[in-house]
Amino acid sequence: MTENPADTTLADALGVGPDDLTCMVGAGGKKSLIYRLARSLDGVVTSTVRIPIFDDEVAEVMVTDDPATVVEETSTRPLGVVPERERADRYRGYDPETVDTVGRRTDDVVLTKADGARSRWLKAPADHEPRVPHSTTLVCPVASVRVVGEPLEETHVHRPALVSEITGTATGDPISAWDVAAVLTSDRGGMKDVPETARIVPVLNMVDGETEAETAERIAGWVREHPRVERVVATRLVADDPIVDIY
Repeated sequence: MTENPADTTLADALGVGPDDLTCMVGAGGKKSLIYRLARSLDGVVTSTVRIPIFDDEVAEVMVTDDPATVVEETSTRPLGVVPERERADRYRGYDPETVDTVGRRTDDVVLTKADGARSRWLKAPADHEPRVPHSTTLVCPVASVRVVGEPLEETHVHRPALVSEITGTATGDPISAWDVAAVLTSDRGGMKDVPETARIVPVLNMVDGETEAETAERIAGWVREHPRVERVVATRLVADDPIVDIY
């Protein structure tokens, strides 16, 4: 764990570089993570799946069929690019190949929502997701530590049956710290379809107090055993200082 996480920026904790194509997957803080990074790095926000309206989170959102050109020709940052407004409360996402093109044609960090979780705290992806661009350089699988101790059901878990298949925990039984670690590090969970060359930095969010910090440390201990995990970052993304710890 880091000696003084308060002195570390969110971008530094995650190892986000200015030209990274970054994807957030999982549940419990993806959008908050994206928007905080976008504001601190003057980045580009986009999505390969549906995304709630986020005009208030960036300087400008542009609806376009040619996001790579728009990003090249628009100096406004942070900038959101989306293909269309699907309905009053959400935008559609691009196909992953289009986001690949955006990443190739800008030196700015591109922050991508690559799956959905319906505001749950933990999830496992369905067959059609995540939609991770091939040239992604950093993937952050996200989970909320608040889910530990909650029953494995739809109230807090997106697709609990798939989580059960990964962990062996029966639907309705309490979720353990080990279960969260298993989902984050599974190739049917947080590691699904991650490009071989991408870095992986899981994020444990909603670490609001000492109990949650102890839970995060237990989860991180197991997650760090995965050979592809660079580090694990514990966050409280609603706070002014979002970094709780780095493992």
